[in-house]
Amino acid sequence: MRIVEIGFQPMRRSKLEIHIAILRALACHGRLKPTHITYKANVNCSALKACLDFLMERNLIKEQSINKKRQTRKVYSITDLGLTALRNVKKINNALHVFEEPNIPGIELPYENMRTPF
Repeated sequence: MRIVEIGFQPMRRSKLEIHIAILRALACHGRLKPTHITYKANVNCSALKACLDFLMERNLIKEQSINKKRQTRKVYSITDLGLTALRNVKKINNALHVFEEPNIPGIELPYENMRTPF
């Protein structure tokens, strides 16, 4: 027996939800290469560059270059301002329940009491 769903279309995330997912990935996992951000935040790689530029312009994340075996790689990490923004989003979500749980799973930060995680 085969079940066919008719008319089902997954919900699209807003840009805000995507930006929050990127900040959350960086807060939970530390410095990440762009490829790893796409996996952890579930973001399309073609949209990732615009999102990273947007977050860097607002000093929520920073870009660093790491030299490894004669190669320079870019990695991204969250700033203090980014952690503050993520905490504020968590407070707003707790008060207003703006985001549904599947898209923004709790926004739990492992580094609540630390200044910066790295």
